[in-house]
Amino acid sequence: MKKIRSSRARSARLGRYKSGEYTIKVTFPYDPEDVIAIKEIPGRKWHPEAKVWTVPVSTIAMKALEDLKFDIHPLLRKYYEEEIKDADQLQEINIRGLKKPLYKYQNKGVSFIERNNGRALVADEMGLGKTVQAIAWLQLRARIRPVLIVCPAVVKLNWAREINNFMGFGENQVEIVSGKTPYLLSGDIVIINYDLVDSWLQVLLEYGFKAIILDESQAIKNNKAKRTKAIKKLVKPIAHRICLSGTPIINRPIEFYNTIQLLDRNVFPNWFEFTKRYCDRKHNGFGWTYQGASNTEELNQVLKESIMIRRTKKQVLKDLPDKIRSFFPLEMDPNMISEYEEAENNFIYWMENRMGKAAADRAANAQALTEIEILKQVAVAAKLPNAIDWITDFLDSDEKLVVFYSHRFVGDALMKQFGKVAVKIDGSVTANKRQEAVDRFQQDPKIRLFLGNIKAAGVGITLTASSNVAFLELPWTPGELVQAEDRVHRIGQKAAVNIYYLLAENTVEERIARVLDEKRKVLTSVLDGEAPDENSLIMELIESYSL
Repeated sequence: MKKIRSSRARSARLGRYKSGEYTIKVTFPYDPEDVIAIKEIPGRKWHPEAKVWTVPVSTIAMKALEDLKFDIHPLLRKYYEEEIKDADQLQEINIRGLKKPLYKYQNKGVSFIERNNGRALVADEMGLGKTVQAIAWLQLRARIRPVLIVCPAVVKLNWAREINNFMGFGENQVEIVSGKTPYLLSGDIVIINYDLVDSWLQVLLEYGFKAIILDESQAIKNNKAKRTKAIKKLVKPIAHRICLSGTPIINRPIEFYNTIQLLDRNVFPNWFEFTKRYCDRKHNGFGWTYQGASNTEELNQVLKESIMIRRTKKQVLKDLPDKIRSFFPLEMDPNMISEYEEAENNFIYWMENRMGKAAADRAANAQALTEIEILKQVAVAAKLPNAIDWITDFLDSDEKLVVFYSHRFVGDALMKQFGKVAVKIDGSVTANKRQEAVDRFQQDPKIRLFLGNIKAAGVGITLTASSNVAFLELPWTPGELVQAEDRVHRIGQKAAVNIYYLLAENTVEERIARVLDEKRKVLTSVLDGEAPDENSLIMELIESYSL
């Protein structure tokens, strides 16, 4: 910006204008160069009725005004130093009634949401618990009900599970919306996926929600999409709006313009100027494109000083354990539920009639394992479409992911879906090809996904290019599970490892997980020298069906 000589008539003072929020009131005798300079400050606004400019109280604005030799009023400077410059110094907050403790950075995330009066974008890196921070704020503001949570379909069950874990809410208080045909709602917290909002819009508007949470809020990036139009109508009467996204905004700024507008229209009031400054707007001969990124450091600074909090694993590593395990329920394909139920009934019938009272003595029998494997195959096949959706959403975060499975058809289906960005190791891969796959995953930024059969890829390789592991199927021993996890959690890994167990809801998979986890065998059995063998785990699984 061009520096202009000092003038007492050219002043910047702290004030409030209409919205009630503090802003900088900028006054100066008309000068075209001053006008051009002020227009370069993000969030600036001209008020023709008062013939005055206002700009947000921000580091960028203060620096620009100082460079322009404006007279900065002492009260403005004091407010900036205390409220804006030190905004990262968030105080921990006491959340009464929360059923589980938060990490320190998560608590400060709740404090940020509260400081912004429930209008904030939590943009932490994948795996740092954005869902938990939003839920903790709901617990903090217990009188703000009812609440609507809008999220991708694949995570609806997980939201309900986490609400129960952290708030103790049961089925009567948390309602998951399903189907496009509206019906009467009754929950204190209602969970709906983006694809249903348009069909349910009138019912949702009439329900009187006081707060809304948009998970993966970049889903409303397309102004022509029905979901975006519906969300824009839906949020108008709702005072408290929390948006969550792990996708880096500075990579694709255009995808977040609607999110920013939904939280605070004053941050970037002009779409045309936003795309020009931050989206590397270009004309390709046919029309304008906005898919790039420019002035990203400035964009990040403006957002952090207004509506956004973002932490990376590297920044909060000291607060994290080496491994963070999450059990993630997935719905089965509705067309396969009856097939699974039939397979499970057949297994129970076989167990009662073939094994009888001698079940404990014969649990290791090959026939028992065969029957259970049938159940496992049907369960993983039934959840596979939602698992693919989960992986797709994860890859939007720009991080790499390691996925372990057992059955070949699972690996083949995933490779068919993600082949352009994936490598795979199973029993058919030769030693040379095996190392080639590992090297590509470790070194090639375009290879985002490693698909590994637990038996073939669970030992002897290093996959530290990722700090994220997902299990689509579980092995029979804790030792195998820990070994597979440790392909990522090895010397050279500089981040905490997030481990996701993607389990088909109410199936044999959840029972296997309980057998492995309830007695903390996953965490301690190998170290304690008490690792159970495969047969003992099968026996416990069968006994769980006998209860």
